[in-house]
Amino acid sequence: MMVMKKCLILLLTLMVVLPVTGNDYESSRRYDILFHEAMLQRQKGHHDAAFSLLLRCLELQPQAAEAHFFVAQYHDEMKRDSLALLSYQRADSLCPGNMTYMETLAQAYMERGRYAEAISVVERMYESNKSRQELLETLYRLYLQERDLDKAIGVLDRMELIDGKSERLSLAKSRLYLDMGEEDKALAEIKELAERYPNDLNYRTVYASTLLVREDRAEALEVLEGILAEEPGNVKAQFVLRNYYIREENAEAADSMTRCILLNPKATTEEKVYQLRQIIAESENQVGDSTQVLALFNEMLAMPQPDPDIAEMRAAYMDLKKMPEDSIVSAFEQVLKIAPDRASSRMRLVQMAWANEDKERVIELCREARQYNPEEMAFYYFQGIAYYQQQDTDHALETFQNGIAVINDESSPEIVSDFYAVMGDLLQQKDRTQEAFAAYDSCLVWKPDNIGCLNNYAYYLSLQGERLEEAEQMSYKTIKAEPKNATYLDTYAWILFMQERYGEARIYIDQALQNDSTAGAVVLEHAGDIYALSGDVTGAVALWQQALAQDPSNKLLARKIKRKKYIRK
Repeated sequence: MMVMKKCLILLLTLMVVLPVTGNDYESSRRYDILFHEAMLQRQKGHHDAAFSLLLRCLELQPQAAEAHFFVAQYHDEMKRDSLALLSYQRADSLCPGNMTYMETLAQAYMERGRYAEAISVVERMYESNKSRQELLETLYRLYLQERDLDKAIGVLDRMELIDGKSERLSLAKSRLYLDMGEEDKALAEIKELAERYPNDLNYRTVYASTLLVREDRAEALEVLEGILAEEPGNVKAQFVLRNYYIREENAEAADSMTRCILLNPKATTEEKVYQLRQIIAESENQVGDSTQVLALFNEMLAMPQPDPDIAEMRAAYMDLKKMPEDSIVSAFEQVLKIAPDRASSRMRLVQMAWANEDKERVIELCREARQYNPEEMAFYYFQGIAYYQQQDTDHALETFQNGIAVINDESSPEIVSDFYAVMGDLLQQKDRTQEAFAAYDSCLVWKPDNIGCLNNYAYYLSLQGERLEEAEQMSYKTIKAEPKNATYLDTYAWILFMQERYGEARIYIDQALQNDSTAGAVVLEHAGDIYALSGDVTGAVALWQQALAQDPSNKLLARKIKRKKYIRK
């Protein structure tokens, strides 16, 4: 809370003008003035002043419920839980019929996990105003929280007296009775519901399911057969009947019912997927035959208008079971024939092509994906990198620029950052240096610790001789992150060299050479240059000769060796 000096001065003034006396009338009048002022300060957002005034009010009138109530709110905001609760309790005890005080106290108890005390308050609230039926819902949840299932059922009974019996209440009571082990009562609730609504087969299905829980299998079977006689394609009844056959250890009948569910045109995708997951889990637990699972998938996909979710689940299952790659590829391709916009399946194909270094296939898949999923940045990324690795820099740059055009607030910072980083490298290759630097800046806005970008940005700045101090700071972050990375060590050493800090540069270039037994011509030339200007000409010539062996066409290197001195380009 902010301390409002003006309000505190006003408070002090009031205290001087209105000193405390023993006169009850005067005390009450002063209380009214201070409380009114506290409410004004509260409305203005001057909470420090309001809180101080309220405390003064309680000194004048310790029995003032409203002052205790507002003080409690301030204690709450200051995370003084125990003081807040005491003040809420005080307000409620001083004015026990006030619904606002009771509601707030009940909420305070619930927030602190004191559910039994919350129940007591909510019961009082309901007794005060039985038209508020939502209080019964609150009581029901609280009794469940306390695991007082008898009382929870009592609340449901109260609800039934008001609204009459309903599916929701009967099912809730049945579940509670089952939790309590009172299966007869659970069954009676569902049976009564099924008899009241004989045309609603769902209730009869629930009744059959409850009979199975009680192990009344014969009666359960009779009910289920009656349902399926009326509606042969009733999916819920088929599910329960499958469970019945499993309990009877009738594997052949259970498998037959499984097939009925999966091929049932009335079954939803969610129901079929649920059943398939059960089948896969059972197969895995029993080390079952995956070909039988695949046979079910294939039979489902042979139906008219095959479901893309089922097709994708089949492909994912084949992937999980590490089946031959060509068959997995074919399965994901089938998904795309059914639903060409299924980005997840296309991305899996891209990943597989990438793993096989089939860059042409990656480019083709991503090009198609951009027609159906133009908002998916990952496809631009893989396509752009594939072009880049094929040294097709024009198409690579175009792809990345198109990908950046679909950036939004929900885009992945890592992917966006990499987009800009690669764009910077491409622009640098095309000698569009300032545009490259702008791309690197954008990269670091999205991900300030993009190490690859920091290294490249710092290196290219050093080649330009620009902003060397900033380049050093960026490069230093890379060697802190990866202290044995020879590329980053070389960059840092070269920036120190450009700053004419030759002794320090020598330390880091030596570390680069120690961590890279196959150093390239550029690193060896850098090392030679650093050695030369740090006073070790013999060492410099040896390093330049190694570099020239790798890059015989480098005329500048030959001149350095011949003249035994560092020569700027």
